[in-house]
Amino acid sequence: MEVRKVDVAIIGAGTAGLGAYRAAKAHTDSVVMIEGGPYGTTCARVGCMPSKLLIAAAEAAHHARDTAPFGVNISGEITVDGRAVMDRVRRERDRFVGFVLASVDGIPASDKLHGYARFADANTLIIDEETRVEADKIVIATGSSPTYPAFFEAAGDRLAINDDVFEWETLPESVALFGPGVIGLELGQALHRLGVRLRIFGVGGALGPLQDAAIRDYAEQAFNDELYVDPDATVESIERDGDSVLITFIERKTGERLTERFDYLLAATGRRPSVDNLDIEAAHLKLDTRGVPLYNRHTLQCRNRQDAPSHVFIAGDADNELPLLHEASDEGRIAGDNAGRYPEVRAGHRRTPLGVVFSDPQIATVGMSYPQLEARYGDCDCFATGEVSFEGQGRSRVMRMNKGLMHVYAEQGSGLFLGAEIFGPRAEHLGHLLAWAHQQRLTVSEMLEMPFYHPVVEEGLRTALRDLNAKLQLGPAVVERCMECGPGD
Repeated sequence: MEVRKVDVAIIGAGTAGLGAYRAAKAHTDSVVMIEGGPYGTTCARVGCMPSKLLIAAAEAAHHARDTAPFGVNISGEITVDGRAVMDRVRRERDRFVGFVLASVDGIPASDKLHGYARFADANTLIIDEETRVEADKIVIATGSSPTYPAFFEAAGDRLAINDDVFEWETLPESVALFGPGVIGLELGQALHRLGVRLRIFGVGGALGPLQDAAIRDYAEQAFNDELYVDPDATVESIERDGDSVLITFIERKTGERLTERFDYLLAATGRRPSVDNLDIEAAHLKLDTRGVPLYNRHTLQCRNRQDAPSHVFIAGDADNELPLLHEASDEGRIAGDNAGRYPEVRAGHRRTPLGVVFSDPQIATVGMSYPQLEARYGDCDCFATGEVSFEGQGRSRVMRMNKGLMHVYAEQGSGLFLGAEIFGPRAEHLGHLLAWAHQQRLTVSEMLEMPFYHPVVEEGLRTALRDLNAKLQLGPAVVERCMECGPGD
């Protein structure tokens, strides 16, 4: 067995792994990056980019069917060529993957090992039983993989995960989609708008990333105005029948028991950290109940079984915190930098939490979530909520995109902006503005001093901030009253 000794070994060559490699190389030339699967990152291959390509096609079809209210009439039937849609998705997807591959190709061959790694001990990795890597420091950046309940297996080869969608050569006639989370909402609405007969089933009532009950209820109604979404469905059975899947369920609202036939059962029920095959117990790390290493979110440094800081770091989807590309990139940089400089470890710069769902209307979450606000401020009314409906908002009505609701939150006493939940038009852009304000620790009054053009969707944000400002109780007396809640993050 070949033996290699290095300063830093990085397991995984996705977004986090590549970021860790570049950061570690700033400290030492003795770095190896280990990858068992294809290069190209989750985002480029099966995540951000191909999903947005499918959504773009769906938006084109939707807008083409919706011109009459503007007085624009398109003669003839609007048809969707499913084979052409999927051909463009795969072609453009491959182009984005190519950019990543070009970046990987620029890494010296001596710094790359292809194969699957497992821990032999805290400082030793075995790669495909052929290579032994002895490393002073290790970064786990193995990403995540789709997960679904075992009873979905009844669908046989008619069971698809979200990764499979982008390999379809054409669009199916029908899909039963399980999981109205971020991925499920994006893919489900896109497939529906491309003419696929579709139902979305969920468990427990969750809808995307929404935590504010008012925003969630509004969004659920809005989605159901267009397609069937049941976030808390009763599904009685899943059966394979010929080339189809039979789903028996209780239809929401009517309460009828229905059995329907679908081409595919599409599982969009979440992703789990890909740490199962690392023999991670051999690394002597302290693990949570899911088998994921416990770590410091500011340094990405894992803890050993004695609860002391370890020479092992973790980054990206593997740590199961925020499975987003920009978070994986930041975490890879922090983990790689600290692995390279170990034992001198520094807290890395963590940005304001920002999430976007590219549904229609879009969803954006910024800063502290509603449950976090309630946990921190309890029942003492030490935060306030501002609201705006986009139904009457000027620019939104002009574009016939006047559907949605936004809540913005701020701290009583200081007026510090704490976060927001948005279901509405252009939420991806509103979310960025609010994330910047949150990271700069602006108060609501300072945000209202910023320029707002007319007529723009951002005027809806100003309306929400004005509503919030009117509800704030400012001054030292209020700050003192709310001190038990602690300052906002």
